[in-house]
Amino acid sequence: MAKIESLDTLRAIYGDASKRAAVDKQLDYIDAHARRFIEASPFLVMSTVGKDGLCDISPKGDTPGFVDIIDDKTVAVPDRRGNNRLDGLSNLIDNPAIGLIFFLPGMNETLRLQGQAEIRDDADLLERFTIKGKPPSTVTVIKVQELYFHCAKALMRSNLWDPANHIDRSTWPSIGQIIKDQAQVDMHAETQEEMIEHYHNTMN
Repeated sequence: MAKIESLDTLRAIYGDASKRAAVDKQLDYIDAHARRFIEASPFLVMSTVGKDGLCDISPKGDTPGFVDIIDDKTVAVPDRRGNNRLDGLSNLIDNPAIGLIFFLPGMNETLRLQGQAEIRDDADLLERFTIKGKPPSTVTVIKVQELYFHCAKALMRSNLWDPANHIDRSTWPSIGQIIKDQAQVDMHAETQEEMIEHYHNTMN
């Protein structure tokens, strides 16, 4: 086993990227296909980089279309109530680089978007994302620099959308029990049902 320390060595193992499937498909704007995907997607994963050089990755989800396309170079992502760690948002204060992967249930291809972000609390933006009278805390506005559809192989290998692969949740401890064990504190371990009720009560 040897550590690979050069791009030449890495390329010698993998070969060149496919021009059609991996290079030519990259855009720097939102085309009609990407627009349709974003407008239908209820879930994405957001990646940022901290001052310590570590990446933070956060899931974001809401009803389909929760990410707004401002124009063909700009998207806006509302930040709704969470745990207030603010890892990703804090990172953007120092480093605006950001990456998103959009998922569409039932479709094995994903959409990757990279760009530069800023955190905003403009009244008109907050109003744009208000649901049931509750605006998001902030809105992350992203200028697109790279965008492309990612091939289906990873999701095909995982059979992510196949209900036959869904676990029996009751065979796992509740997230309340997991937190209690990891934090090593004397606290009530909420059942999964209690946690779900709490999530629903604090969703927006």
